[in-house]
Amino acid sequence: MAYDVEKPDEQWRAELTPAEYQVLRRAGTEPAFRGEYTDTTTRGVYSCRACGAELFTSNEKFSSHCGWPSFYDPKDSDAVELIEDRSHGMVRTEVRCSRCGSHLGHVFEGEGYPTPTDQRYCINSISLRLEPAED
Repeated sequence: MAYDVEKPDEQWRAELTPAEYQVLRRAGTEPAFRGEYTDTTTRGVYSCRACGAELFTSNEKFSSHCGWPSFYDPKDSDAVELIEDRSHGMVRTEVRCSRCGSHLGHVFEGEGYPTPTDQRYCINSISLRLEPAED
């Protein structure tokens, strides 16, 4: 798929830290319960750390106790793209930034969370940047 933001791999490596690169461009996963935004309750907008696209808001963030920030819906329906992921011997749905194709995490359905969508977008903190709301 063609993205609005496309860069050579060398440029992504130069712009991102090694840990950011591993998650965002190599579909890695940060350790559970250690991410910057796992338990954050600050109001604001969460953007893609790679390209700055607005992805989620604090209004849809909820505490799932899974070890990563969780949201029940993206900010806009076209903010993310969902791709079937058959890695690690299971079938999941990968969540990517629709602007640059960076890996964000996975979305899970039907887990019984009391949310309007019954979905849990399980997103790596390192793939996000929070812009706090102005009060």
